[in-house]
Amino acid sequence: MHEKEIEKKELHFKQLMKYMENDNLKVFRNLFLSLHAYEQGRFYLKLSKSMRMRLYSYMSPLELAEMFDLLEEENSDIADYLLEMSPEYAASMIGDMYSDNAADLLHQVRNQEIVSDYLKRMSVDDASAIKDLMHYRNDTAGAIMTREFVSIIGSQTVYSAMHVLKNKAKVAETIYYVYVTNQDKELKGIITLKDLILNKEDALIFNIMNERVISVNVDDDQEDVAQKFRDYDFLALPVVDAKGRLQGIVTVDDIIDVIDDEAVSDYSGLAGVDVEEVSKNPFCAASKRLPWLIGLVFLGLGTAFLINHYENVMEEEVAYLAVFLTVITGTAGNAGTQSLAVAVRRLTLKDEEKKFSWRMIFSELATGIITGLVVGCAIFLIVSLWKKNTWFGFAVGFSMFAAINVGNLAGSFIPMGMKKLGVDPAVASGPFISTLSDLTSVFIYFNIARLFL
Repeated sequence: MHEKEIEKKELHFKQLMKYMENDNLKVFRNLFLSLHAYEQGRFYLKLSKSMRMRLYSYMSPLELAEMFDLLEEENSDIADYLLEMSPEYAASMIGDMYSDNAADLLHQVRNQEIVSDYLKRMSVDDASAIKDLMHYRNDTAGAIMTREFVSIIGSQTVYSAMHVLKNKAKVAETIYYVYVTNQDKELKGIITLKDLILNKEDALIFNIMNERVISVNVDDDQEDVAQKFRDYDFLALPVVDAKGRLQGIVTVDDIIDVIDDEAVSDYSGLAGVDVEEVSKNPFCAASKRLPWLIGLVFLGLGTAFLINHYENVMEEEVAYLAVFLTVITGTAGNAGTQSLAVAVRRLTLKDEEKKFSWRMIFSELATGIITGLVVGCAIFLIVSLWKKNTWFGFAVGFSMFAAINVGNLAGSFIPMGMKKLGVDPAVASGPFISTLSDLTSVFIYFNIARLFL
């Protein structure tokens, strides 16, 4: 954002605050409603509780609904904001939101009695739509779809379809795609707004619709849905049940949220920590990190036991071996983490998954051999010249070569094995791979050292 735009936004926020403090209702409403819903949300989050209460008295539930449509995905305190409103106000606002966003918002309200109270205060249609979405399993197409879409019957004419479109346009999330069903609500085709505009008014929808419809099932994983958007560059995708009946649509803005969620999940797994814990208190953050750290401590003890086992080798060549131990273990850990990142990425590409296993292993093996040879030869020359001992240089260089290859294969095998077991491969975190590489590197290093020295 340009500096001038930032300054302009800050000026608006200061003016809004001033109008609120002076209780200048009319001017405040005009300026607030002139802002985009996203900017309204930025201003709302800056307010104290007392000022938020004043805002509720200034704005109708319908006027705040669009703002909460954008807020509900990104703010962990949003359920608390609902509780400070009157039940009637909160229920009315939730009913005016898009049904998928309203369902996500109510999922964040942990008290089921309060959720039930909100639903009872809404219209029957709004409550029914939201409750249906709340019943779908998390991270599925059904859980992220919306019911605000436009559908028509194939036997209608273009003129009739445009009439339906105009009536539903105000509440629909998107009107570019119009979905064609039969009397039983089975999805039969799709037609775009452009097609409706370009065809004659008396043309039958059946004759001009596109029958090749790409759709997803309500139980499909949200990652698979995101992949469909990526492959076909859609703005929206229809969602059908097991009988092919149209249940809702997933829009591209929801998929952007899915991609963000999956990216956060992958980063958290690779780092062995919740990367969104910045907003949590230290005790909560520590409780999330401790299981990984304690587990890795016990795995790391294996490295200590190995070093103790090769104590006699350490006594004979303690100075030489100790100098290069951390170099070998660190490089092997880095190589394993690189391989892990590539493996997790490939597993997210559905086109690659079917041909993943052996092709991936051979590819990483070849990569490990090449990188291992280059790094191993480099360290061989450096150590040989530095310590004036060719055999010791060879031992260190060969250990580096072997450790890099083992790290590469571990980074490939572990996420692949987790995928087969139905576990998120990103959970094969960088710290785990690094610690495992340390363990195997020490084993390789001391055995080779004992053999050559």
